[in-house]
Amino acid sequence: MLTAKPDTTDSSQLVAPSGLRGRWIALSLLLTITVINFIDRQTVSVLAPVLRQALHLSNEQYGRIVAAFQFGMMSGEFPMGWIMDRWGVRLGLAGAVLWWSLATGAQTVTRSGFQLGLTRFWMGTGECGNYSGGMKAIFRLFGPKQRTLAIGILNTGSMIGATLAPPLIVYLARRYGFRAAFLVPAALGIVWVPLWLFLYRDPRAVGSVRSVATSLPDLLRQSSTWAVMLCRFFIGPVMQFYWYWIPSYLYEARHLTLMQVGFLGWIPFFLGDTGGIAGGWCAGWLQRRGVGIYNVRRITMYGSATLCIASLAVPYIRSTFGAFLAIGIAVMADNFLSANMFGAVTDLFPDHAVGRATGLTGVAGGLSGLLFPLLTGYLIDHVSYAPVFLMVALMPLVGTALLFIVGRQYRRPRQV
Repeated sequence: MLTAKPDTTDSSQLVAPSGLRGRWIALSLLLTITVINFIDRQTVSVLAPVLRQALHLSNEQYGRIVAAFQFGMMSGEFPMGWIMDRWGVRLGLAGAVLWWSLATGAQTVTRSGFQLGLTRFWMGTGECGNYSGGMKAIFRLFGPKQRTLAIGILNTGSMIGATLAPPLIVYLARRYGFRAAFLVPAALGIVWVPLWLFLYRDPRAVGSVRSVATSLPDLLRQSSTWAVMLCRFFIGPVMQFYWYWIPSYLYEARHLTLMQVGFLGWIPFFLGDTGGIAGGWCAGWLQRRGVGIYNVRRITMYGSATLCIASLAVPYIRSTFGAFLAIGIAVMADNFLSANMFGAVTDLFPDHAVGRATGLTGVAGGLSGLLFPLLTGYLIDHVSYAPVFLMVALMPLVGTALLFIVGRQYRRPRQV
């Protein structure tokens, strides 16, 4: 049964001190840092054709660099979640952003695939804090009927970042050299930190509300923990494939130039922008009409997972426009799905465990994100892109099914 311990600290029992300038301003800051985060992540994938030539990398070697970042994400997920739960989002997220921004800047001085992989690992140990911190803040700032929309808006930052990255990174690389393209997102992260520290304060509990500690063994004994971890294990690598491999696919298989990749590569992610917001809005709309949260998640997640199958057609469509459209539909559906996947974490876990629960799902996503790029690189070098598109077409449906198979029902959602 999909269950969680009774919540002792919900958002109705939290008040924002005077330092917080409104929940939507806080959400806009979280959206902004998510955009910056995903520009950071996309820099290597957009520059992949140039980096492979400059550093003499095969697809398998490039896959290892992607895997190094994912290993960093996996390694940092639970520690970052613990920091957010223990220190609060204000200090925890500020520290995470500084840490990964320094790593992003350090990539400008790398001279080999090993060095690039090492700095990407470093960057991953910090960037995983974006979601554990963002989820924690949203849980505390928004009620149940608004949370999935807020999560969808936060998650849309990944699509906005992926949309902006190709033209921005290609412009910087052509104008100032590819190494300079790492400096701009690093600087943006450093500039964001003082704004966050000035504008945000962690909401505090009122009355006699007391947070009950939940240990790691306690979390791992809950079926809800394994349900969301398995879900993210299969869903997480899908979007990572689109972020890290689509520029290379367009360059190698569709024979687009680097300029064309920069000019057109943002289109699928622009379509994806709508998916996260639509996923959150749809969940809230269903809840307002009396649909139970369990059925809300089933409707939104199974429906969007089915649409992800559109990516199966990509390698067989002759028209580049048609391929872009199929990729765009799949990206939009996966982002719709992700908003509700993260929403499931806030359904199932109390305030004092949200950061660590999100971190544990990130560990699962990081493990699959570590393995999947290695398999992707091997398949592309030895077979083609076709079996990879087959996997990313079906993995969302597998992950969604496991969420509801491992855990059979949600607990009653908190009322605000």
